[in-house]
Amino acid sequence: MDKENKKPLFRSVVLKASLIFVAAYIVSLVAWLGIKGYYGMAITTIASHAITLFKDVDIVSILRQGDIVSVGFIPQKYGVTILKTTIDVPISNYTFNAPLTFAIMAAFYSFLRRKWIYLEALLILVAVHFLFVFSLEGEKLSGALETQGYAKGGTASQIFWEFLWGFINNMVVRFEPFLIGAYLFFFRSREPSVKADRKKVKK
Repeated sequence: MDKENKKPLFRSVVLKASLIFVAAYIVSLVAWLGIKGYYGMAITTIASHAITLFKDVDIVSILRQGDIVSVGFIPQKYGVTILKTTIDVPISNYTFNAPLTFAIMAAFYSFLRRKWIYLEALLILVAVHFLFVFSLEGEKLSGALETQGYAKGGTASQIFWEFLWGFINNMVVRFEPFLIGAYLFFFRSREPSVKADRKKVKK
């Protein structure tokens, strides 16, 4: 009897999650088209300033035209714009899965005991996008600096940037919705460490 009673409940939950997913995807897609450019500009700006901490370059320009954010770098050693290297960062290349990711997050709403986990999921999403731009610029700058004679080819640094960029681009970004979904699924019942400690004390 219990199993028979649980079947309609399970179907109801699945149907509800499916409807939320579809509705959230449509809303997210429309909303994302409006804010994608501003978001991409912010991510690229932060990542570009971060890459200057690892590469001997300065930023001379950050411009957005449509879906492309163009970042201009010059070597710190010389500081002349004639040696400017421009890297184009296509926003859609790393945010194309964002609406789907938001829809999956919304569909999990009924299954999450603690809604604060959404904040963690959003931080992971932003971190993935940041790493995409960061690794792209690192890989492109390594090649440009080598061509200009400011860096040696075949070094461990060059190999590292090529590997990082390839991994983020081919694996992480493309599977972003499923990574976020898996995170929400496996940690959906986890409680904050502070509350967990309080429960232990009460026992």
